[in-house]
Amino acid sequence: MLQGLAIIDAMNTLTVTLSAPSGVPSMSRTVGDMLRDWRQRRRMSQLLLASEAEISTRHLSFVESGRAQPSREMVMHLAERLDVPLRARNALLVAAGYAPLYRERQLSDPQLGAAREAIDLVLKGHEPYPAVAIDRHWTIVAANNALAPLLTTAKPALLEAPVNALRLSMHPDGIASQIANWHAWRAHLLSRLQRQVDVSADPTLAALYDELAAYPTPPDAEPADDSPASPLEQIAVPLRLRTELGVLSFFSTTTVFGTPVDVTLSELAIEAFFPADPQTADALRRFADTRASSDAAGS
Repeated sequence: MLQGLAIIDAMNTLTVTLSAPSGVPSMSRTVGDMLRDWRQRRRMSQLLLASEAEISTRHLSFVESGRAQPSREMVMHLAERLDVPLRARNALLVAAGYAPLYRERQLSDPQLGAAREAIDLVLKGHEPYPAVAIDRHWTIVAANNALAPLLTTAKPALLEAPVNALRLSMHPDGIASQIANWHAWRAHLLSRLQRQVDVSADPTLAALYDELAAYPTPPDAEPADDSPASPLEQIAVPLRLRTELGVLSFFSTTTVFGTPVDVTLSELAIEAFFPADPQTADALRRFADTRASSDAAGS
């Protein structure tokens, strides 16, 4: 049996355990300070934000400086214009002296039952191709059975919950040595993570970026490829993995809940990997058929 199969069942029974909100304000930070930080992070001037929010620049300046106390509605109005994540919107409300608006439930909460069923349906329906559900810090909260062939070189310590998808991919004890296009894939992941840090201001993601950026290049990594890009590489960065099934090539898509009003759902995403060539598709179908036959014989 391929190493890593055991983790699949464990992942499929995990519930999301989210840490305390990273955006909870300290006593020294006012709502005006926090709004100014978000405005500057979005590279917006006071004039631009005031214009989009349809308020006067003077009023916005007073809110940011603490000379004016914003109403609950004004806090939410500005947060919407700044595209502030739900978790951080709660922090803004608390800093302004109001109760949080968005609830944060465990994924196992009965009220999120429909969402959990939807996640399971997407993951199962994507087989025989791999897919994982991740939280805001890239912790894997669920995965389908097709993930197993990709984990053959990962050390057991990195497969123990909580499993971080990026750390599993890039850590020397993870699957880094399996990645045939290491340099391109590393650049892609770090660029994507940096964008998330810029958008979310999440210190945990920033620390994760620093950790991943410091990982060494695998000793057997192929040199950076300067040859002309393939048709797929002209539109997306593929993931090419050396596995027991051969070299598998994937491109990925990200699915999120469209209109979440729960913090947990707003921070979940499904990463689905599609075969980038017929050989990969055939190999994964054969693996799925072999596993199904083995399960049937053992039942």
